[in-house]
Amino acid sequence: MPAPGETDLAKMLATLDVERRPGVFTFVEVPGPPTAELLELSHAVVVEAEGTTLVLLADDAREARIGDDLEMAWLTLTVESSLEAVGLTAAFSAALGDAGIPCNVLAGYRHDHLLVPAADADQAIEVLRSLRS
Repeated sequence: MPAPGETDLAKMLATLDVERRPGVFTFVEVPGPPTAELLELSHAVVVEAEGTTLVLLADDAREARIGDDLEMAWLTLTVESSLEAVGLTAAFSAALGDAGIPCNVLAGYRHDHLLVPAADADQAIEVLRSLRS
């Protein structure tokens, strides 16, 4: 059974829009499994051989005395893209790269989520919306 969502790049770009999740986020790496308290605060978790990366609200990371000063905006592409779709990541990452905006991507089951520097969020939203055809 194919994953839900759109696979046609032209259709995805034609309907592409972006929403900004409230708050400012940061990345935190913890060695080994995170505590239950950190998991509860996490908006995303990526387990790697070297450690576990958590995406937390920057205020929560500061309060827990972990992380750094990296402040990111969380943008969600509202188009429901299939996990089998080809080209969407390339299209938005190239556009953001051409604008000089770094982007870290998390793919959910239905949407792509982009973490960009908070200071560049408004420009990133404009760049992403300009991809609509």
